[in-house]
Amino acid sequence: MSKNIVITGGAGFIGSHVVREFVLKYPDYHIINIDTLTYAGNLANLNDVENHPNYSFVKADITEADTVLKIFKQYMPDGVIHLAAESHVDRSISDPILFVMTNVIGTVNLLNASREIWKDDFGGKRFHHVSTDEVYGTLGETGFFTEHTAYDPHSPYSASKASSDHFVRAYHDTYGLPIVLTNCSNNYGPNHFPEKLIPLCIHNILNDKPLPIYGNGKFTRDWLYVIDHARAIDLVFHEGTDGEAYNVGGFNEWKNIDLVKELCRQMDTKLGRLNGTSAQLITFVGDRPGHDLRYAIDATKINKELGYNPSVTFEEGLSITIDWYLSNEGWLNDVTSGDYQNYYRNQYQ
Repeated sequence: MSKNIVITGGAGFIGSHVVREFVLKYPDYHIINIDTLTYAGNLANLNDVENHPNYSFVKADITEADTVLKIFKQYMPDGVIHLAAESHVDRSISDPILFVMTNVIGTVNLLNASREIWKDDFGGKRFHHVSTDEVYGTLGETGFFTEHTAYDPHSPYSASKASSDHFVRAYHDTYGLPIVLTNCSNNYGPNHFPEKLIPLCIHNILNDKPLPIYGNGKFTRDWLYVIDHARAIDLVFHEGTDGEAYNVGGFNEWKNIDLVKELCRQMDTKLGRLNGTSAQLITFVGDRPGHDLRYAIDATKINKELGYNPSVTFEEGLSITIDWYLSNEGWLNDVTSGDYQNYYRNQYQ
C-alpha cells in the first residue's frame, strides 16, 4: 500500500460515504476506519466494501488517548480524515458534556497522536478536519458564510465543533502540523440516521406519522448531497493548501417547510398516492432553543481553487435519496428500533 489513511467516524452517515470513496478510488491506499459504533454508527453502511483488501475496521473511542495512540503506532497513518463527532443539535442540548468529550477531547487526542507518530517530519502527511457551517452562527435573510466569517456558535454542538476547529488551527500554527479544514452545509442522502429532517420525514410518511416541523418552518439551510461532500473531501485532502479552510456547500437553499412539501410531493408520486396526501401529516412543534435562522455557504473558494461543483440539483438528489430509502426499508426499520424510539418520543411528542 502506498499510503495508510485513518478515517474516523467511518461507520456514520458522512463517514461511510468517505470510506467508500477512498476504498474504491484508491486501491493502493490502506483505509483504516476507526469508529466507536454509537447509535449513529452502523457497519451495515459499509457492507459493499467491508471485504476489500485495502479496508480495515477498528472499533475504538477517540476520547481514549492511549487507545488512539496505540492504533496510530500500529498502522502509522500518512493521513487522517477526522469525521467522528456527535452531530445532532437536539442531543447536544440534552447532554453537552458528551459533545465536549467527543468533539473537543477526541479531536485533541487525534492531533496529539498524529504529532507523536510523525515526529515533526511532516513531509507527505496531512490531517483533514471535517467541520460544519454551524460554527459561524446564523445569517439574516441575505449574505453568505465565507472562510473569513467570524465564529459565532449558538448551540453546544456548534460550540464544540468551533472549539475543535480552533485546536486544529492552533496545532498548525504552534507545531507546524499539516492540516486542512472543511466546513460543510447540511448533508442529505442514503444511510442518513433518521433523527435528521429528511430521513425522519421519509420514515414518518411511510408509517403515516406526523412530520414534526420546528417553529414556523421558515428556518433556511443549504443542502449538500452526501456523495458530493465525499468528493469534496477527497479533493481538499489531496489538493487543498496546507493550513487552509474550505467551505463546502450545495448551492441549494431551502426553507424547512418548502423542503418538506417538496419531499411530500415526491413521496406521493413514488408511492402512488394522491398529491397532497403526505403534506397533511405536517405538524408544527415548539421551536428548539437557540435555533439559527439561516445557513448559507459561499463555496467560491473550493470552486475556483479546486474545481469543485455539486453533481446534482437538490430535487435530483432528493429523488435519489427517497428511492434509496424505499429500496432499503429493512435498514430503516433496523435503525429506528430500540433506543431511537425512546429518543423520538422525548424529542417530538
